[in-house]
Parts: sequence; structure tokens; C-alpha cells
Amino acid sequence: MIRTLLLAAAAATLAPLAGAQVTVIGGGIARDCYEAVKYNLGKPAEAEAICTRALEHEALNMSNKAATYTNRGVLRMRQGAYDGALADYALAKRLRPQTGATWLNEGAAYIFKKDYNAALVSLEKAIELDSQDLYAAYYNRAIAREQSGDVEGAYFDFVKSKELNPDYPATDRQLSRFQVTTN
Repeated sequence: MIRTLLLAAAAATLAPLAGAQVTVIGGGIARDCYEAVKYNLGKPAEAEAICTRALEHEALNMSNKAATYTNRGVLRMRQGAYDGALADYALAKRLRPQTGATWLNEGAAYIFKKDYNAALVSLEKAIELDSQDLYAAYYNRAIAREQSGDVEGAYFDFVKSKELNPDYPATDRQLSRFQVTTN
């Protein structure tokens, strides 16, 4: 039984995993926005403008509109515009609250803002919704938990992230900081 978890390196860099895009079905400007996020095409500000054009000028169904708000939020987050990203995630959640990627990205934005309690709420919802990038939701929740003082919970979330995506090297780096001891 694990009774105590000690951090091996307290000064490690903890960066959330962000950028889970939401697929847009069909063509048009909204699809260009999605591809800009997914393939990291162009400068984030230029790609954000594409997403804004899609939202302002295309007749989008509710699903594609929510996806485009999430995708624009990702681009805003890449530019450090976390409040703008959070505003887009809020709009996307109003349209399609069951999209796990929106909650996942919202959690990452809150981590960047160092609002770990809000991040935990968003990431819990992403996990509950079985987000497409579930490993990223556990990874980000681990960061929020550690920063909130729940080292043991963080460790187990990093382990779960590793289990879900064994090939994600950032999880290995995070797990290498932990030393598990028993009392």
C-alpha cells in the first residue's frame, strides 16, 4: 500500500497539454479553422481570424459552431489570450455541453491562469464525458492536483495518463519526478 508520495524534483516545469481540436464536418471556412488548429497551420493570430470569419459569415449548424468556438479558443490560448479562450469555451459549452474537448481545453486555460480549482472542475467534466484525448485530461488534472497540494492524486493521474497513452513522453518526464515510498 502506498502511504507517502514524495516529489523527487520540486522545481519541475509543469505545462498543461492543450490544443485538443474539435472536428468540423463539411467544408468551408470552419473546416479551414479546424485544420489550422489540428495541423498548426500558419500563425495563431491569422488562424484565429479564419475562425472568426467562419463564425461571422458561415451558416453553421450548432455542432460546427460549437466546434469552431472551441477551435478558436485553442488558437487564442496558443497566443496567451486565456480570457478570450475561456469566453470561446463558454460559448461552445452553451451550444454543445457534452463535448469533452471543450472542457479539456478550458481546464488547460485555467491551469495557465493558475486557477487550479476551476481547472479541476473542467477536467473532471472532460473525464466524465470520456473526452477523445482522455490521457490529456488526466495529465492536466494531475498538474492541477499537484499545484493544489494533492501530490498523491497527481501521481495516480499521471499513471492513468501513461496507461491511456504510453507513447506520450511528457508523462514519462512527470512520473520520473516522483519517488514512491511506503511507511
